[in-house]
Amino acid sequence: MDGLGRRVLVAAFDGWNDAGEAASSAITQLREGGTYEPVFSVDPELYFDYQYTRPQIATDAEGRRTLTWPEATLLRPARATRGGTQLWLLTGVEPARAWQAFATEFIDIALREDITGFVAMGSMMSDVPHTRPISVFAGSDSEHLRTSLDLEKSTYEGPVGILSVLGHMADAAGIPAASLWASVPHYVAGHTPSPKATLALLDRLEDLTGAPVPRGELATEAAAWEASIDAAAADDEEMTEYIRQLERTRDTWDSPEASGDAIAQEFERYLRRGGDGGPTKPGRDEPRR
Repeated sequence: MDGLGRRVLVAAFDGWNDAGEAASSAITQLREGGTYEPVFSVDPELYFDYQYTRPQIATDAEGRRTLTWPEATLLRPARATRGGTQLWLLTGVEPARAWQAFATEFIDIALREDITGFVAMGSMMSDVPHTRPISVFAGSDSEHLRTSLDLEKSTYEGPVGILSVLGHMADAAGIPAASLWASVPHYVAGHTPSPKATLALLDRLEDLTGAPVPRGELATEAAAWEASIDAAAADDEEMTEYIRQLERTRDTWDSPEASGDAIAQEFERYLRRGGDGGPTKPGRDEPRR
């Protein structure tokens, strides 16, 4: 696409930016649907707090005990795409410290590799029903991108995650940046992952970049996810009525008379709450930070 160019870096991180694991699962789907090779990984000693994000121990196929440390890695397609858009990937764990140095390392590599566009993918807990299409806020601080790709401009002011830092620094370095945020129903925190939100992110990413995006079995998984929540809600009259209220609100948003700023306003309300997904319901888990 003209706005983002032909080498687009797509980023998603575990942690605060990843409600319902929707964004990290989208990167996993992209990675499993193609062939990628690592370009660069940060030194985990510099950026991660192991008391917050602990290393993992496991047994490999040969029966050996292995220790895996938190990481953040940039990957490129192993095969060149003639005349099409290449999706490069940046994935890992949100760092705990030295965010400016962390972002600078990756932006420097992106410049070295002639990356032409940057797309951050995240997901947030929101007051939305699971029975309706997942809303995806698509925004950019670049006036050119907003015009060419029909994106929104966020007016949010307040705390942000590493995705916003990377997007800001990419723009400052001359790499046009956009962001995609899926709204995950806050009352489904126990039904993680959320394949319906992952599918919505990938659909919007394909629209934005023009690159073919693999979806695997996500459509089937999304239908099963929705059905499982329907079954759980059927046994809870309070939850059933709450979902109906959310459906009425969403249907009002989707009506021809609704303001086009509705999703953007919900996104900003979410951020001002510090990442919380709305009024607490009985038994609701808090979203991951």
